[in-house]
Amino acid sequence: MKKVLITGMSGIIGSDLRRHLEDVGGYELSALNRSPVEGVKWFQADIADIKEVEKACIGQDTVVHLSAHLPDGEDGDIWEGNLSSNIIGTYNIYEAARRTGVKRVIFASSGAVMQGYYQLEPYKALREQRYADVPTKFTKLTESISHPGGIYGATKVWGEALGRVYSDDHGVSIICIRIARVVPEDRPMEPADYSRWGSKRDLSDMIQKCIELSSDVRFDVFNFTSNNKWGYLDLEHAKTVLGWSPQDSADPYL
Repeated sequence: MKKVLITGMSGIIGSDLRRHLEDVGGYELSALNRSPVEGVKWFQADIADIKEVEKACIGQDTVVHLSAHLPDGEDGDIWEGNLSSNIIGTYNIYEAARRTGVKRVIFASSGAVMQGYYQLEPYKALREQRYADVPTKFTKLTESISHPGGIYGATKVWGEALGRVYSDDHGVSIICIRIARVVPEDRPMEPADYSRWGSKRDLSDMIQKCIELSSDVRFDVFNFTSNNKWGYLDLEHAKTVLGWSPQDSADPYL
């Protein structure tokens, strides 16, 4: 049984990932969460508290780090929330993993690390559903670039960069997933979603494949959306390295 700690298990992504891994079997799951999580070993902690984070990491093989300060609502780009959760909290996860011998951390990055491109054509046209203005061939955004939007996007760039440091300097395998758009309704909800939406099923499958990825992969970054005709994120790297193939698409909802 591979021991997997999930931070933010009670969230949209975490709760679905739990169901997926339980259905697949072969995993001993634990949760690091501020609110109770029934049915699994639960560590109540704020990720800004490194002593409590370290306790939760002891004996774990993999940490899936989903907990974050999200850019939703008026307070989304407030510095204090981003500092506590996305800067200090992410450092604490990596450092606790190093101290306790965790082999791999899967970091929930974000499409916000490339948000600056979304005001440029043809990506702006795709997000606004002006498909007639989109050329037949255009360059999709790969994992090799970043142009963050807002404080939140910048903190996710920090998380990826810090992951590279912990991989290079301390030998912890760090895998980053740039999650574009996952919503409770599990379907596109606004115009931009038809280019950036990803289903819970597709994301849970990708995360599981990251858990099972060869230990020889010390660091990598993968884009995530479902298989959307008008998508602007390049998914080929994830398909090649992970052997992952998205099953869902925003297209039927158009």
